[in-house]
Amino acid sequence: MSTATTDGIRVTVEPTFWPERSTPESGQFAFMYKVEILNEGSAPAQLHARHWVITDAQGHIDEVKGEGVVGRQPKLGPGERFEYTSWAMLRTPFGTMRGTYEMVRPDGTRFEARIAEFALTLPHALH
Repeated sequence: MSTATTDGIRVTVEPTFWPERSTPESGQFAFMYKVEILNEGSAPAQLHARHWVITDAQGHIDEVKGEGVVGRQPKLGPGERFEYTSWAMLRTPFGTMRGTYEMVRPDGTRFEARIAEFALTLPHALH
């Protein structure tokens, strides 16, 4: 699990291996991750875009950029939270993910809310 707070926006991610979507013999390892975005600050903010950096155990990097998350651009007032679940596929039994959410304040100010790096690990792959 990872947690990071930037300008009052706390992002917590909890990853899990997804065996039903994985075929290890073909080099496909699926991981689900649950994200909670909580506005702990005093000003509203809207999630505008995402940027993920996914690195497998061989050092191969995939970057994913796009608008919103799961088709939404949630607005978070002070004390409000937004949760969603997504997934990623690796070619190795472990790797990492990290990233940022581009957030926008009502006055147009933009900032990058950090998503702290977290491990994607096949159970019992690391001893």
